[in-house]
Amino acid sequence: MSMQRLTVPALLACLFGVLLWAAGTGALNVYWQSVLMFMGVNIILATSLNIINGNMGEFSCGHAGFMAVGAYVSSLLSVALFTKSQVFGEPLIGPSAAVWLFPLVLIAGALAASLVGLLVAIPSFKTRGDYLAIITIAAAYIVKSTIENIGAIGGARGFMGMSAVMSAMNETINLPWIMIWVFIGTVFSVWLIRRFIYSTFGKGVDAICQDEIAAEIMSVNTDRVKLVAFMVSCGLAGLAGGLFAHILGYVNPGTFTILKSTEIMVMVYLGGMGSLSGSVLAAILMTLLIEYLRDAFGFLNTFLHYISVIPDSYEVTQVWKWVVIPLLLVLLMQFRPEGIMGRRELADVFPGLRKFYKFKG
Repeated sequence: MSMQRLTVPALLACLFGVLLWAAGTGALNVYWQSVLMFMGVNIILATSLNIINGNMGEFSCGHAGFMAVGAYVSSLLSVALFTKSQVFGEPLIGPSAAVWLFPLVLIAGALAASLVGLLVAIPSFKTRGDYLAIITIAAAYIVKSTIENIGAIGGARGFMGMSAVMSAMNETINLPWIMIWVFIGTVFSVWLIRRFIYSTFGKGVDAICQDEIAAEIMSVNTDRVKLVAFMVSCGLAGLAGGLFAHILGYVNPGTFTILKSTEIMVMVYLGGMGSLSGSVLAAILMTLLIEYLRDAFGFLNTFLHYISVIPDSYEVTQVWKWVVIPLLLVLLMQFRPEGIMGRRELADVFPGLRKFYKFKG
């Protein structure tokens, strides 16, 4: 491997080291650590959905459902294995093993989401467009309703206990473990998706996007390609869900509604259909926008509570979030329907970057 190809891994290693140093010294406070972690989760969600909605040209609207599967499976496993809880009692393994076995918990959540994605992929063989959107929305609501009706894991109240797992990991080795795993998961997801796009299956995905009938005539096994694409996309959504649950330390089925799926879709369309670089940029911008709205309307929220215009349980920030985000989507469709990057990557805009990370397809 040439020195040029080592540039990106070296930069990522330097960034990783800087983040660890900043978190350890307090230069990066807890709030900004949370923002960066949610940014990483959003990158995984946007880039994974882009495989289906962008590269393959399908229309999936239920990505939050697969995220929910990964979140709950990972959470239940980590609590059952590594910490004492009211649901499972004594831990099966013990807290000291959490540092070494936590990646397996995330992988289990991703595999569970992939299996659910398999069940959705099979009906997609004969459906496209609006019909596939209906199937994915239905699947997401089936997942959400199933979780809400399982009282053993908290039902509609949600499930907690992941904070104790993260505390046990920090006590074993004092490092910001969840930030470490979010960073690794984000880098791995982007790397995996890029390799997938430039693989034989990736070329089949692009062929389906252009013309599915023509792809079949040219001997592309469209059913198999769809199956693999759905399982990769849903599996990564499950990975993002597992990380999301452990960042919060609490997971609730009400989080994974059509609004969450819409938020992910806005990132995909904002970045550009079929653009991996665009999805990464859009996820970063959307995370910062949401945090800006939280700060911008926080004062208004406090003031309206103070003068008793709205009840204490009412959040103006959440209302305005779902005014601004749909408005952003409307403006995007009107003035730049191709998104920030269109179908281009950063290497298409800056050709000099190709020598640093180009794969042989």
